[in-house]
Amino acid sequence: MSLDVSPDLLTSAELGEVDEASFVDCIRTSLPYAWEMIGLLVAERAAGDSDRPFVDNQVPPPDEQARGQLLRALASNAIRGSLERHFGVTLAFQNCHRVAVFAAGAAETEAYQRFISPRAQLLNQSPVLRDC
Repeated sequence: MSLDVSPDLLTSAELGEVDEASFVDCIRTSLPYAWEMIGLLVAERAAGDSDRPFVDNQVPPPDEQARGQLLRALASNAIRGSLERHFGVTLAFQNCHRVAVFAAGAAETEAYQRFISPRAQLLNQSPVLRDC
């Protein structure tokens, strides 16, 4: 299961549209490792060199639970989209852990397209990451 959904939130979803803030809070509490990593990258980007097109994480998660949280957060269009809107960024993902934070709307930029390219994915491979 991707998220720990409260009975109240599930009832809201069954009755109609869900408030985005409630969904974001569900993500925050259900996927704390992913939430914290993305939040730290967003803060690093905000505090860093504005000439850098993105900041990214290159450290593998500490365990399989954390790895699973990243995969669930970034593989779901609904979760990923809500994270992007909440933090005001564009996210990109390689392997099982390399999360990159770009400026909002960066999907058409050269740096983003280069990051998500097959070439970049292949160059980011290593035997250590084979089973991640």
